[in-house]
Amino acid sequence: MPAIITDQYRILNAETFIDSFVGIGTTGNNNYYTFLGHPNPKNVQVKNYGFENWGSPIPDPIDSFSQENFYHDSMLFLKKVTSDDVRRVIPRINWQSNSIYDMYRNNYHGKNSYTDQNLTPQTKSTTLYGSNYYVVTSEFKVYICINNGSDPLNPDGAKSLFEPTHTNTAPQPAGDDGYLWKYLFSVSPSDIVKFVTSKYIPLPKKWGDATNENIKNAAVDGKIETIIVKDAGTGISVGSTDAGTVSQVPISGDGSGGSATVKIKGGSVDSITVVGGSNYTYANLRFITGTYVGENGNNVELGVPASTVNQPNFEVVIPPKGGHGSDIYRELGGFRVMLYSKYDNNVDDAPDYVIGNDFSRVGIIKNPQTFTGNTLLNSTTATSLGALALTSDGAAGVSTTSQVTYATNSIIKQTVGVGSTAVAYVASWNPETGILKYYQPVGFSTLASYSYKQLDFIADDNAPIINANAAGGDLIINKSFNDDSISTASGKNVALSQSFITGMANPDIKKYSGDIIYVDNRAPITRSTSQKEEIKIVIEF
Repeated sequence: MPAIITDQYRILNAETFIDSFVGIGTTGNNNYYTFLGHPNPKNVQVKNYGFENWGSPIPDPIDSFSQENFYHDSMLFLKKVTSDDVRRVIPRINWQSNSIYDMYRNNYHGKNSYTDQNLTPQTKSTTLYGSNYYVVTSEFKVYICINNGSDPLNPDGAKSLFEPTHTNTAPQPAGDDGYLWKYLFSVSPSDIVKFVTSKYIPLPKKWGDATNENIKNAAVDGKIETIIVKDAGTGISVGSTDAGTVSQVPISGDGSGGSATVKIKGGSVDSITVVGGSNYTYANLRFITGTYVGENGNNVELGVPASTVNQPNFEVVIPPKGGHGSDIYRELGGFRVMLYSKYDNNVDDAPDYVIGNDFSRVGIIKNPQTFTGNTLLNSTTATSLGALALTSDGAAGVSTTSQVTYATNSIIKQTVGVGSTAVAYVASWNPETGILKYYQPVGFSTLASYSYKQLDFIADDNAPIINANAAGGDLIINKSFNDDSISTASGKNVALSQSFITGMANPDIKKYSGDIIYVDNRAPITRSTSQKEEIKIVIEF
């Protein structure tokens, strides 16, 4: 049985996703985070963790329950996505002079049979949403094309020569190129910074608020805005001549109040303007012989040839439900959502973010839990890394922490019992503070020298933290350290992202909690103090 999932269902899904954020709608009881991860993509020592061919090409993400655990294992840190960080977006179609644009029509469709189809004239799309029927201008104003200058000589439209600039509620031409533009909204400066890309522009956060209520309130359900002249006809008379203007030509259909003013020149239709009426869901123009109002307000006789071959032919364009500007998300196809995150390197404001390491994965996680697992994570930033406060006091042959190097992504280990070894990778090492952050992927069991069980580090003077790949000695955990900040030898007080107890700090997030709903593998990017990452993720429903 033939069936489709409609675009309106896609728009509904986007709306439901938006509403699921805290502070939006009535269904918002969720916390979403973006995350950066996979700092060691070419390491193949650990089963299922690295890939030898990473970068040539980048391997596709895998959607499975087991792979989801590996995404958790290699997670570095997270940034909360708030209601101000999410917008519905649409493809960016820039207005350019001498370009031909499609126009809004309600009847674009694909092939229902071998002969029945109505593709968009310029883009040859089977749907309205796949066409270039709207534009964003150089001033980031968005307009929908009500008429693209179509006429019998240019059935696919004319070239647009004048950039629209008006902000009136009624459709207006920008010049004499035949185009009629309906102003919808302007992208706000803050949204330009966050959500505008070379491919997408954002829709307003809430349609009908103070910034655009005049456009929404001006919408009239079923108001006809344009009529296309598909055939200008021949042999039409106005009184005793072949030229003139007749008005109050009725638009027939299920609405009311609609009429047209038609200009005749040389016995053919030259142009047409519309009085839109309301409540039309189907309509046609009754252009028949009869008495009409002339351009001077007098009655004139319109003569239309009896032969259908010579009669003009019109298409009355039905507006979207509620009228143009009533529902911006339905009118422009808002079934894509963009999430924005910015990762700064201000250690005072965001000490969760490590620098000096790579990341090669970007993702979105829904509703991760705090480390204890009792509540949902709700902090602005968070780390998925464990941390150790290391000291040289009591360490054999080591005078200062700066004497020891723990190389990024190198393996550290500690003997925690007879035949048992805790193993991890170094995420970051700060020799000034003595803080080492680490991650522990599952799969260390494939390395013969380590235990099959993933073990925690312990605060034990007799169990140093060993880095087999670096010289300088071994440090021990500072088991007397219990704080969330630390003073360096130079007297600087450094805020830490985690609270330490006996020199050890747990991640902010409970491993494997939450649902990972988006994964993007990328070429490795090394984080430095001189850069910031702006993450813009587009989800298409």
